[in-house]
Amino acid sequence: MDSVQDFNSTTANPIITLPLATTNTGASSSSSITTTSPSTLSRYENQKRRDWNTFGQYLRNHRPPLSLSRCSGAHVLEFLRYLDQFGKTKVHTQLCPFFGHPNPPAPCPCPLRQAWGSLDALIGRLRAAFEEHGGKPENNPFGARAVRLYLREVRDSQSKARGISYEKKKRKRPPQQQNPASLMPPQAPPESTPSASENYQ
Repeated sequence: MDSVQDFNSTTANPIITLPLATTNTGASSSSSITTTSPSTLSRYENQKRRDWNTFGQYLRNHRPPLSLSRCSGAHVLEFLRYLDQFGKTKVHTQLCPFFGHPNPPAPCPCPLRQAWGSLDALIGRLRAAFEEHGGKPENNPFGARAVRLYLREVRDSQSKARGISYEKKKRKRPPQQQNPASLMPPQAPPESTPSASENYQ
């Protein structure tokens, strides 16, 4: 590898379970992951490490095998499309009578896909992991324009097919209680009282 360090040769369980063959070479390559025990890492950090190892396994199983330094946004898109076969989210086709129905009353033969939210979170974690492993932000394949456009397209198509809005909900701020002192009109400064020496002049 050039500037980006290799993946570990042993893989952990990914968040999106993939039937990938594990390859144990016996010797682990260099990695910048600290040797902290998994129990002390946050849930996010554990998930990010599993996702990173899963993507590394995907690259090793790729034909021909790919190194991370040669990975582009096109390879990330290929990875995301590959993940769709393990999805659990029903995405209705336009010919389906339940297209746009958020709660279909009966089963249908429409395909299962990875949910947009899962893919979006996955890309966010992989984007961060890439830079933590020595990658430069400007060379980050997970932040490529093609990947952003693909995620937007998936979000829009799944929103229509499932009848669900993915728009961010604006959080309602609680009404601010005004301080009673701020409602009172400003008071004039107190008049200065003459000092004792001034009184006796």
